[in-house]
Amino acid sequence: MWVKLSRFILQNRIAIILFFVLGTIFMAYQAKNVKLSYTGSKILPVTDSAFIKYNAFKKTFGEDGSVMVVGIQSPDIFKTEVYNQWVELSNSIQKLKGIKQVLSSGRIFQLEKDTVNQKFVLKPIPGGLVKTDSEMDSIKNTIYNNPFFEGLVYNRQNATLMAITFDTKILNTAARNPILKEIEAKAKAFQSKTKIQVHISGLPYIRTAVSKLVSNEFVLFLGLSILVSALILLFFFKKFYAVFFPILVVVMGVIWSIGTLVLFGFELTILTGLIPPLIVIIGIPNSILLLNKYQNELRKHGDKQLALSVTIERIAITTLIANITAAIGFGVLYFTGSELLMQFGSVASINVMVTWLMCLCLIPIIFSYLPAPKLKAQTHVEEGFLHKLLVKTDRLVQQKSGLIYIGTIVISIIAFIGVMKINVNGYVVDDLPKNSEILTDLKFFEKNFEGILPLEVSVDTKKKNGVFNLTNLKRIEKLEKMISAYPEFSRSISVNMGLKYATQAFYNNDSTFFRLPDNLEKNFILAYIANGGKGNASLLTNFISKGNQSTRISFQMADVGSKRLDAIMAELKPRIDSILPPAKFDVELTGSSIIFSKGTDYMLKHLVESIALAIVLISLLRLAQFKSLGIMFISLLPNIVPLIITAGIMGYFGISLKPSTILIFTIAFGLASDQTIYFLTRYQQELNLTNFSVPKVITDTITETGVSMTHIALILFFGFGIFTASTFGGTVVLGLLLSITLLVALIFNLTLLPALVLWLDKKKVRKLISDEESAKNASEFDH
Repeated sequence: MWVKLSRFILQNRIAIILFFVLGTIFMAYQAKNVKLSYTGSKILPVTDSAFIKYNAFKKTFGEDGSVMVVGIQSPDIFKTEVYNQWVELSNSIQKLKGIKQVLSSGRIFQLEKDTVNQKFVLKPIPGGLVKTDSEMDSIKNTIYNNPFFEGLVYNRQNATLMAITFDTKILNTAARNPILKEIEAKAKAFQSKTKIQVHISGLPYIRTAVSKLVSNEFVLFLGLSILVSALILLFFFKKFYAVFFPILVVVMGVIWSIGTLVLFGFELTILTGLIPPLIVIIGIPNSILLLNKYQNELRKHGDKQLALSVTIERIAITTLIANITAAIGFGVLYFTGSELLMQFGSVASINVMVTWLMCLCLIPIIFSYLPAPKLKAQTHVEEGFLHKLLVKTDRLVQQKSGLIYIGTIVISIIAFIGVMKINVNGYVVDDLPKNSEILTDLKFFEKNFEGILPLEVSVDTKKKNGVFNLTNLKRIEKLEKMISAYPEFSRSISVNMGLKYATQAFYNNDSTFFRLPDNLEKNFILAYIANGGKGNASLLTNFISKGNQSTRISFQMADVGSKRLDAIMAELKPRIDSILPPAKFDVELTGSSIIFSKGTDYMLKHLVESIALAIVLISLLRLAQFKSLGIMFISLLPNIVPLIITAGIMGYFGISLKPSTILIFTIAFGLASDQTIYFLTRYQQELNLTNFSVPKVITDTITETGVSMTHIALILFFGFGIFTASTFGGTVVLGLLLSITLLVALIFNLTLLPALVLWLDKKKVRKLISDEESAKNASEFDH
């Protein structure tokens, strides 16, 4: 089979080049349409009950994360000059296209009763710029004496905020970017004029800032991965052609990966943005193995055509299996059902295999057109540091395998203790550095207004017009007070708050009447609201469903982490049921905060399933290749132990399991399995093509294949190491722990694996492949 493949590639060089070049041109045309994602991470599957309820809520009441906030804190906020600047800022932002509403202490409306027409009218406060200090004092007293505004646009610690609501049509599109830039520029101009620091936050702002960072890092990591790969190739081969053409091929793979994103209708997220550099990092080892084999074959006989033919025949199977295992590590994420992981896993796995095929075909073809390189005789490596280290490793395996077993058990036990310390906790913005301006501003709003992340409560009274039943209103009021009493939550915005404000307005804005109306008052007040028209009634209509059966209660909350939020939700459930019995009410807690927390829990649950699936698939692959249950089982340990050690490191160093770090395990298992394949393939080949004893074959495999395994591990180590340059903490941890895991896997594949193979042989349960065709196609490894 591999002989035929080699012949096909070398006999159809022009056609193959044209196929990949035309394919790359097509993919490049698609890639230019790649878009950044401006929505939150879609972690939960669309079939998840929490996600279904969240979408149902948005369909009834609208988006929950459409508000951007601008805040300041100063004893001068109600000084005439500063206040007028705040008024002008509020009004200028309101005029921007795409802004639905601006609410601030410089742009608020007071309800007033029109007794002639029996309706409420909205009076702007202030009606224009403030001219005198006495006018300023009057406005300040109006705001401070109205309980509706406290905690909404100001607090008593001289802090005030501006809530900017976006048009939902542009909320999750790139069209919001220029608007955000203009708002930011206006806010900075205000800061410059008044010397008061401005804080900006809100989900639209945070998501846009994160998208911008993703875009910047996409370019950074792609550049770094190419640079690191080029330096490694230059170090190994010291020839321009051996650097340029492999890099050219993996860049084609990158173009295909971006084109695949567009063809599948996916966008660039914090995860899919990592795929192009991953393609480079994983693709380069294919080129190194091909070039190593090509040069070694040339040294043997000097026949370029034969060297290329043998290179394809011998390297194809090993690189195929190695890339399949890597692809499995990514591909199992598709079966989690999470859209975020499905997109990342499917595109990464497909393009790992596409890049492998490109390397296998194009590298030999390109070098078939180049003159055969002038190679020096292969130098003796027995004096090299790596060779000496591998000789000592072999001695350890042959003579002190018991020490390896004991060491593995002790390290695993220590790691297990660390695993028990792992904290499962994700924050909405915790991947940003602690000194990030986004985090600093978020803390400002958490300190002064209990946060900016939305928590929504929907209450279904199960009866038409049930919302305005006074008994129900009082129950809902009790619920609001109970939730607001938690320090993590802000005061509520609800129908109740609107009715309280309307009651106050009904009694000529006497703040002592800021309360729910009684039954008689309620009918008058609702009639006044209805007579005011749609605009004046919007405070209520945004918070009730058609038929007045369901209502919405909105809170803002701090970014407390998924662990704390889960605990709060569990605590709230029985307390809510005691206030609004499930027999009479359907109460749902939802919103972006809840969805994020549920997503973190969902990913952890499916982490074990993903790893288990990867283990099963890779085990079946090994069974098909080696035809030995014994080899299949012992080959798992050198891959699983490094994962346990990595999890232990996370526990000891307080690295939480969250969406950005959970991926480490499936990816690392797939890539660590490659090293096992390299070792066992060479071992199998030597055992079947020579008359050497098992210990001798083990020695040869460690000292020869160990060189290639070490080189590839170092490539992956430095390749994944580039991710430590990320702005996102999760990406830094991903790169660091993947690098560590792969080095640890190398150690166990060169110690524990051969020790287990020796033990298996001594137990006489060895069932290695003896089929002549399989032996003929087995791969050779030369350092």
